[in-house]
Amino acid sequence: MKGLLQRVRGARVEVAGEVVGAIDQGLLVLVAVEPDDTQASADKLLHKLLNYRVFSDAEGKMNLSLADVGGGLLLVSQFTLAADTKNGLRPSFSTAAPPALGEALFDYLLGNAKQVHGTVASGRFGADMQVHLVNDGPVTFLLQT
Repeated sequence: MKGLLQRVRGARVEVAGEVVGAIDQGLLVLVAVEPDDTQASADKLLHKLLNYRVFSDAEGKMNLSLADVGGGLLLVSQFTLAADTKNGLRPSFSTAAPPALGEALFDYLLGNAKQVHGTVASGRFGADMQVHLVNDGPVTFLLQT
């Protein structure tokens, strides 16, 4: 499972002009599920997302986590993040999970996030989404389980 996290001052996801998920300060995470991923992969990714130290402390060092700062978490499914781009000039999606597995594990991740973290929002799985964000830093990390 991959999570491309971006520290944001604010972010929102729209589907057909309707805002379906939004946060203020926090993390926007694009999530890709791969064929071998399991619920354990989702649990590990969620632990990293909530505890990865990407927010600045009083001295300006990245020592604080999302849990520490109480920021929002916006999860957006993004199967293209799992693409194989090693060869040629067209991505292959053979390394992405089938849609049913992707949706099941994304929903599992989202449900668990809502149980353990204050502000959690999401896009809509499989939808044509427009993602708006103000990247803070910019700070962007690719986390893999």
